Amino acid sequence: MRTITTTQELAEFCTAAAAHDYVTVDTEFLRERTYYSKLCLIQLAMPGEDDSTACLVDPLAKGISLEPLYDLFRDTSVVKVFHAARQDLEIFYVDAQVFPEPLFDTQVAAMVCGFGEQVGYETLVRRIAKKPLDKTSRFTDWSRRPLTDAQKSYALADVTHLRVIYEFLAEKLEETGRSRWVNEELSVLTSHETYVVAPQEAWRRVKTRTNSPRFLAVVRELAAFREEFAQERNIPRNRVYKDDALVELASNKPKTIEELGRSRLLLREARRGDIAEGILKAVSDGVACAAEQMPQPDRSRDKLQVNPALADLLRVLLKSKTESAGVAAKLIAPAADLDAIAAGVRDVPALKGWRREVFGEDALLLCEGKIALTAEGATVRIVRLD
Repeated sequence: MRTITTTQELAEFCTAAAAHDYVTVDTEFLRERTYYSKLCLIQLAMPGEDDSTACLVDPLAKGISLEPLYDLFRDTSVVKVFHAARQDLEIFYVDAQVFPEPLFDTQVAAMVCGFGEQVGYETLVRRIAKKPLDKTSRFTDWSRRPLTDAQKSYALADVTHLRVIYEFLAEKLEETGRSRWVNEELSVLTSHETYVVAPQEAWRRVKTRTNSPRFLAVVRELAAFREEFAQERNIPRNRVYKDDALVELASNKPKTIEELGRSRLLLREARRGDIAEGILKAVSDGVACAAEQMPQPDRSRDKLQVNPALADLLRVLLKSKTESAGVAAKLIAPAADLDAIAAGVRDVPALKGWRREVFGEDALLLCEGKIALTAEGATVRIVRLD
């Protein structure tokens, strides 16, 4: 198993890879103790039948630069193939602000080819490559050196089997004309906004039971401080304080260190020093926030008049359309979006792009009374109404 530890070796491999139509890519990383993922290993494979056209790249090797790999990522003549690429792409975006182009994600492709929702790599290896996959090294410490032979074998399998999976899915997409569907989904993965966490927007990820604007203003300031503190020190946000502690602080609104010390959920380290001072300032800023600057919860769907019978019909239509198309129903529309459509909302993903072709057009016709549904045995059929 070839392991690359120098920039020159990496450049030679990437030059060879640039002569092929595609290269498969995977990474191993750690994130338990840091805010940003720590890249520990990169796996690459060119087309081939064995391990001879694959390699491991050690990004922790002294003096190595990943720029040759990033040059390959920028080479639009070579498809870069990943499985479940989001976390891998985040690593490369944070490190070099680069996205692999063009990109192919086998998880996304498998979903639109009828393999179910968020299908795992192991499942695709078993069903497409017809090979077993040893996952015993999955939860090892990839930052420790030297790597064991078991770790190397596990890591390399993540890109060698991926070649067969890619070729199968690419052919399937070509046959069905669904390549555009995959490209629409991948546009989100290659958007800068996907990987930039703005501290002032971090509050939107915190689940609360209270939607009072004043309460949310305090939540916003506490979440923003936590995000900035974690980013600056490269530590997990939960190491600053967890969501349940944040909500408790927003409810109790401590004004002094003494009051802060009464928190039941706050970590000991957060009751003093920079974190404690940051918490008290965030609470103070949230309490003092002007009414017009307070965050407003999204209540656009709170008072929707959902037609329950129509919502049920939309569920039947969705099941019928996705079964015939071989696409997971949840990939098209969650239950909440079906209820929204039944209430008259039209700004939902199911009514846009490729989802509209599969389901959205008929969903609108059903809402307008222009089609009906009928059952023939176990099959649901659409009847056009004059």
